Amino acid sequence: MPKLGVNIDHVATLRQARREQDPDPILAACICEQAGAHSIVAHVREDRRHMQDRDILILHKTIKTRFNLEMSLRPDIVDIACAVKPQQATIVPEGRLEITTEGGLDVVRHRGRLKKVCGQLQKNAITVSLFIAADTKQIEAAHDLGIRVIELHTGAYARACVKRDGAGELKKISTVCAFARKLGMTVNAGHGLNYSNVRPIARIEGMEELNIGHSIISRAVFTGLEAAVKEMLGLLSSSFVQRGG
Repeated sequence: MPKLGVNIDHVATLRQARREQDPDPILAACICEQAGAHSIVAHVREDRRHMQDRDILILHKTIKTRFNLEMSLRPDIVDIACAVKPQQATIVPEGRLEITTEGGLDVVRHRGRLKKVCGQLQKNAITVSLFIAADTKQIEAAHDLGIRVIELHTGAYARACVKRDGAGELKKISTVCAFARKLGMTVNAGHGLNYSNVRPIARIEGMEELNIGHSIISRAVFTGLEAAVKEMLGLLSSSFVQRGG
């Protein structure tokens, strides 16, 4: 069964809408842990639109499971990661005007900067993951940098599923996952995954972890966070059985 990483950013988004104390993303992370989440994901953006520096510090000290910090290549963000020392850092592209991360990191283009930043993170015993498109050229570039963990951007798949035409994107992700695994890489995936489209991705052979945030937090508004996490875990478990695991 693929592991489930729960992204708690949107709990902080709701809090920042009023600049008050509630809802508390740290409490949300603890509830996700208790419900069975395998890791907690949080993204400290350059504009601090949701998670704040203090949240990251407290989060790492509080949770018991793996902490996956999403981050850009900006030096001050790298400094935060090196100070906090999460178990994993996932480097993502970031644009101030985007609502959410719109695509994968261009490893080929940013090879020089990535080599430097990845080295800094690895010296602090942080596992580095790169958030990239389902593209063999990007995977090869990541592998050449010594990266052994990647997260495939599933946004194109999610958008295709809305049009009931996800088969082509699903096949691409499956093929690329197999390619990366032959290189000895750990493959995760995320972006746009929800309760309707997650099972085909979870069935892909060798898919290690799925990182999901918006759909779980949205479902939690109606069902509560613990129930929302457990429902998603149930979908992953049933997909694993169907896969023959």
